[in-house]
This record gives sequence, C-alpha cells and structure tokens, in this order.
Amino acid sequence: MTDILLLSTALAVISTGFMGGVFLTFSDFVMRALAAGTTTGSIESMQQINRKVYGSLFLVLLMGTTILAALLVGYALVFAPVDVARWLAAGGLIHLVGVFLVTVVCNVPMNKRLDAFQPTAGEAARFWQTYVAVWTRWNHLRTVASGGAAMCFLMACLSLTQ
Repeated sequence: MTDILLLSTALAVISTGFMGGVFLTFSDFVMRALAAGTTTGSIESMQQINRKVYGSLFLVLLMGTTILAALLVGYALVFAPVDVARWLAAGGLIHLVGVFLVTVVCNVPMNKRLDAFQPTAGEAARFWQTYVAVWTRWNHLRTVASGGAAMCFLMACLSLTQ
C-alpha cells in the first residue's frame, strides 16, 4: 500500500505543479498582455481561451487532481501515519479550497459572465476592467495554492521514504 500511496502522492506533486505553472502564466503575463491590448480584441481572446479550456488537458488535470486530492485527504484522515497525514491533508485541503473551490466559485462565474457579452458592447468594456483585476487576483490565489499543495505533497513523499 505504501508504494501506491507514494506513487499517488508523487502524481499529486506533479499535477499541482503543472497547474501552478498554468496559473502563473496567466498571472505573470497573459492577463497583463490582454489588459494592454484593445478591449474588444482582449475580450474576444479571453472568451476563446475560456471556451477552449472545456476541451483541454488542463481541465482533465484539474478534475483528476481534485479527485486525487480528496482521496489523499480521506486516506490521511483514516490510515496514514501522523507525520504523513499532516502533509497529505494540508496539500489536499489547500488544493480543494485554494484551487478547485476558488475556480468554481470565483473564476468560472466571471468567465461565464464575460462570455455572455458581445465584445463590442459598452457594458463589456466596463466589465472587462473589473474582470481583469478581480479575475487575476483570484488567479494569484490559485497560483500560490497550487505551489503550496505541491510543496505539501512533496513533504508527504519525503516522509513516506524515510
């Protein structure tokens, strides 16, 4: 069972790290580039990004990691030794709240609202200014949470190998 747990936890390290990289890309330069472009063009681009994510490997990674994180939290609460359980539970909860919940409650509703606008509409331009600032703040949180979850899962792996 330890080998399966170690493999699952290592997979969680990799998947949360990959997601953190995607979130960092948006926080670091994608959103700044879109904010610097023309409002209509930037809205159209973000609408397309948001539509394409539904058929992406990223969505599979997000959902798969969320399931894995929940399973690791459950395992931590019931079976894992205390030193490993703390790291598994922390990593899983950080991912579940700071990545998945923030995505579902904050970023996705904003994406859906943006998608409802015609990019040339005046109200779209007004919403865009708020969207860029608020969406990016939530994305910063997802970036940090992904990194924190990856670190906790890495610590669990190290604890498992001692």
